Amino acid sequence: MGTLASLISALASGEAIAAMRRARTAAVFYGLAAIAAVCGLGFLLGAAYIWAADRYGSMAACLGFAAGFLVIAGLILLIHQLTSGRRARRRVRRRNADLKALGITAALAVLPALLKGKGGKGLILGPMIALAAYAIYRENAKPDPDDPGDE
Repeated sequence: MGTLASLISALASGEAIAAMRRARTAAVFYGLAAIAAVCGLGFLLGAAYIWAADRYGSMAACLGFAAGFLVIAGLILLIHQLTSGRRARRRVRRRNADLKALGITAALAVLPALLKGKGGKGLILGPMIALAAYAIYRENAKPDPDDPGDE
C-alpha cells in the first residue's frame, strides 16, 4: 500500500511529468544529433566516392562501392543470424523468470487469505508435502541413460 501511495504522491507533485519532459527534450536533442551525424557520414561517403572516381574511374568506383556495401550487408545479416539463437534463449529465460516471479508474488498475496480460512492450512500443507515427496523421488530416481541433460 505504501508503494501505491508514493506513486500517487509522485504523480500529484508533478515529478513524473517533469521526468517525461526531460526525457522528451533529451530524445529531441539526440535525434537532431543523429540526423547531423547521418548527414556528415553521407557527405564523407560522397567525398570518398569522388576521390575513388578521380583515381580509378567512375565505373570502377561505382562497382567498388556497390561491392563494399553488399559485403557489409551480408556481414550484418550473418551476424544477426548467428546471434538470433542466443537472443531467443535469453528471451525464454527472462520470460520464465518473470512468470516464476509472478507466480511467487501471487502465491504470497493469497497466502494470508488461505491461512485465515477454515481449511487454509490443509490447502497449503497438501501441495507442500506433495512437492517435498516429488523432490525426494527425483533425488532417488535412477538417471535415464538416454537423457543428454544429466551428463
